[in-house]
Amino acid sequence: MKFASRMDQFGEGVFARLATMKKQKKAEGIDIIDLSIGAPNIPPPQHVMKVLAEEAMKPENYVYALMDTRELLEEVGKWYKRRYNVDLDSETEICSLLGSQEGLSHIALTLIDDDELTLVPDPCYPIFADGPKIAGSNLYYMPQKPENDYLIKFSDIPVDVAHRAKFMVVSYPNNPTTAIAPDSFYEELVAFAKKYDITVLHDNAYSELVFDGHRCGSFLAFKGAKDVGVEFNSLSKTYGLAGARIGFCLGNRDIVSYVKKLKSNMDYGMFLPIQKAAIAALRSPQSVIEATRQAYIEKIDALIDGLNEVGWKIDKPKATMFVWAKIPNGFKNSEEFTIKLLEKAGVLVTPGSAFGASGEGFVRMALVQSVENMCRVAEKVRVSGIF
Repeated sequence: MKFASRMDQFGEGVFARLATMKKQKKAEGIDIIDLSIGAPNIPPPQHVMKVLAEEAMKPENYVYALMDTRELLEEVGKWYKRRYNVDLDSETEICSLLGSQEGLSHIALTLIDDDELTLVPDPCYPIFADGPKIAGSNLYYMPQKPENDYLIKFSDIPVDVAHRAKFMVVSYPNNPTTAIAPDSFYEELVAFAKKYDITVLHDNAYSELVFDGHRCGSFLAFKGAKDVGVEFNSLSKTYGLAGARIGFCLGNRDIVSYVKKLKSNMDYGMFLPIQKAAIAALRSPQSVIEATRQAYIEKIDALIDGLNEVGWKIDKPKATMFVWAKIPNGFKNSEEFTIKLLEKAGVLVTPGSAFGASGEGFVRMALVQSVENMCRVAEKVRVSGIF
């Protein structure tokens, strides 16, 4: 049996490998606290779950959706105007995604031909690079360095690379580094994209999970942004709807139209009860979002304060549902430290190298456990003697 050569680019995903390690340790009777995968443990608001349950009991909702309902598209438009002060045409500038991951997997198919060049951040969430790879793209990695506050430096991209690039993926607040970007960054991004005729995708999954008085908006709010690209946004983290797979592609109408065309040949649209749940979530009061943000702040305080006390000095993140931590001295690389932390302390994290070469020397911890378990992490690390 022969398989497509494109699959030679892909090994087993890092999260699958970590899951295997976790399963083995649990079989040995070891208590594991898993901070590796960013699967939120905060459920949706009760009123959203109620709408989903009620709509799921209606037989007429089990037909193919085929497309987004007008009600959903209009509500998304209102959300972007209210939250980001961005005007969007609901018919031509908004398209649903079956989660941002689905969109990130497929959008390059509408933009990239074989061997054309995509610019991706390093470190980066794996699908930022894997989606273009599936489309046959070559990649150029744009370093996100600590000394630059993890901001991409467009002036460091070689001119010949910029001329060859056709597509660029950018994301702030950033997974995994937790960095946020100032307005000046987005102004430079739009100017750079226009100068070299590069299409931009900005992934904006974490704009509500921002702490300590910081505030993040939308790439589309900047002059000229809709001329050069689109933004993906998601209800997964903000409203606890990760498993429902609700995302959106918004912005440039030509790009949106091609995404819609591709999707019309690949799927039958979002399950109608989930569309209703999305509408209910978007109509939620601001207090729902604030409660979620506060829950993450409590987790951050419990985890970071505890780890600092036992000798692992880590700065608190400005945003996202992650902690990006430099590995302690004495370890060869991030994977070695990840394995040692699991074996000695029963704490599972993700090695920074899983996010690209620039992630080496760090680990990512996802804030997906209870406050009680976050406190237990520090205690397990202390008892392990790893420091």
